[in-house]
Amino acid sequence: MTDRSTIVLIDDDPLFRESLGRNLEDSGYAVETFADGPTAIEPLTQGDLAPSLILLDWKMPRMTGIEVLRQLRSSGDVTPVIFLTTLNDQLYEETALTNGAVDYVDKGRGFNILLRRINLILEGSKPVPGMPAGAENGMVGQAIEPEEIMTLGPLTLDVSSARARWREQPVDLTITEFRIVRKLAENAGRDLSYRALYDAVRGEGFIAGSGDEGYRANVRTHIKRIRQKFREIDASFDAILNYAGFGYGWRAEG
Repeated sequence: MTDRSTIVLIDDDPLFRESLGRNLEDSGYAVETFADGPTAIEPLTQGDLAPSLILLDWKMPRMTGIEVLRQLRSSGDVTPVIFLTTLNDQLYEETALTNGAVDYVDKGRGFNILLRRINLILEGSKPVPGMPAGAENGMVGQAIEPEEIMTLGPLTLDVSSARARWREQPVDLTITEFRIVRKLAENAGRDLSYRALYDAVRGEGFIAGSGDEGYRANVRTHIKRIRQKFREIDASFDAILNYAGFGYGWRAEG
């Protein structure tokens, strides 16, 4: 691979940094490691280091992972962040996602699960070696036309660039949020389960956080942020419908 994506790993456990860093390098990534948040913050915010993705522990001395994330976001840094931690309470996961993390992975899940999640996230911004054709547009195994435009009432989705517009105004969605909106819009008028929405963006069989129902908190947090972004444009936005205990749907036109 001639143009390797760089991953920053911030964790205070030296053995964990060494082991995970070696595995990531063996998988084709360049890796920069840091033992604490303050040491990493300076090169990340000063422009000395521009990684494709950041792996971040939560419990660290000097500065917690959530404090690192908040400082990065307040500085304007939008690098995707995955929390990699042993804290499996859904409250931590929801806090991470609400503050701008793109995923939350239990350290006990194993390297292959983490690697696939990294690939799924990075494919949204650039092709990842070994990923199927079309994956960068969010639908693995499905052919995508280069200029595919989807319109549903006031919603316009440009699939090729993963851009959304509402009432002709751009909506600043992340890749994951775009995939959820697309899945909902493609099934307008139908009820979609939490599991179906999670599978649409993470792949079948993944479990967010810990436990068989961990994905529900993940989806709820993303839906909350999606609604907020649409309502910044249109305060009366109500296209996403709740189905208590089951999932969500997109309001059918007409």
